[in-house]
Amino acid sequence: MSADVAIVGIGIHRFGRTPGVPGRRQAVVAARAALADAGVGFADMQFAFGGSHSAGDADTLVSELGLTSLPFINVANGCATGGSALIAADAAIRSGSHDLGMVIGFDKHERGAFNTDPAEHGIGAWYGETGLMLTTQFFGMKIQRYLHQTGIDVGVLAKIAAKAFRNGALNPDAWRRTPLSETEIAAAPMISHPLTQYMYCSPAEGAVALVLCRADLAHRYTDRPVFLRGATLRSRRYGSFEVFSPWLATERADSPTVEAARAAFEQAGVAPDEVDLAQLQDTEAGAELMHMAETGLCAHGEQEELIAEGATEIGGRLPVNTDGGCIANGEPIGASGLRQVYETALQLRGDAGAHQVPGGPRVGFTHVYGAPGISACTVLTR
Repeated sequence: MSADVAIVGIGIHRFGRTPGVPGRRQAVVAARAALADAGVGFADMQFAFGGSHSAGDADTLVSELGLTSLPFINVANGCATGGSALIAADAAIRSGSHDLGMVIGFDKHERGAFNTDPAEHGIGAWYGETGLMLTTQFFGMKIQRYLHQTGIDVGVLAKIAAKAFRNGALNPDAWRRTPLSETEIAAAPMISHPLTQYMYCSPAEGAVALVLCRADLAHRYTDRPVFLRGATLRSRRYGSFEVFSPWLATERADSPTVEAARAAFEQAGVAPDEVDLAQLQDTEAGAELMHMAETGLCAHGEQEELIAEGATEIGGRLPVNTDGGCIANGEPIGASGLRQVYETALQLRGDAGAHQVPGGPRVGFTHVYGAPGISACTVLTR
């Protein structure tokens, strides 16, 4: 079995809204960019994993990319679709089944909030009738509880969102590229207390593709490989407080994020304090705040001081969501987790341009979270 997996090609179709361009077309753009980056053709791919929530079946992309008979497997796992596809590809290479392959994630969502049927999650219709299928409600309740438990001031939420818009303004592939001040964000219409309009991300469009291979073969395709040291996914335990949970247990259990992050660091042989930059799920500003601690990057309650001192800024000691995160990029479900990996690879290669983390970062961490309580994490190094 191979000890490591390398990412040797990366490609993206910009996020946001692209009228007249189907999600599948965006996926093809990203895939061809990743193949060109690795200096290979689709005919060289031995396998592919891919997924989309709203834009079609990933395996049908062979109509545009090439009819080569490769095994192309569709992956569907909510907001962790991209992360799940990557984990499947990682396992395919580490097992010795394949040496070189591709991961693709893409989506093109309609405008407005995600519309999910409670029955799809095994929940009664009453859950939707009370408004709780709107994830804005859940995230509002969850961050209210967290701020109360930790004593963190609510003003930190506007700081997090303002950072996202600043970073997005520097990222040519982001959707939201106009900086907003903390005052503008705090004064925006309240959606679900204490979260205002500009503290939330929006459903969006976009695509990302990665070419992966056995690490010992990476030199054939690039002189700047990025190594996938750890890739894990966990679902919720009894007692955790997760999106689309119709009740809350009296005894609390850790979030799946806690377990997924811990497992990723253990697999990689890397400690959280060695991370040079992190991409964390920020469905809204409160999610970034909570995930900083749940992933082990800091202790609960320490976030406020870290944010105040600028530690999470691009030039800080722990840059978080350097490309603007979901708040600035939007969330195309199939592509969102892979966007985080794309951004981290870009940073580790030193190719991020105006939003490049200084000092030559060597270790990156990514985390995606979604319904109904799943979390996928990776540890990447150069």
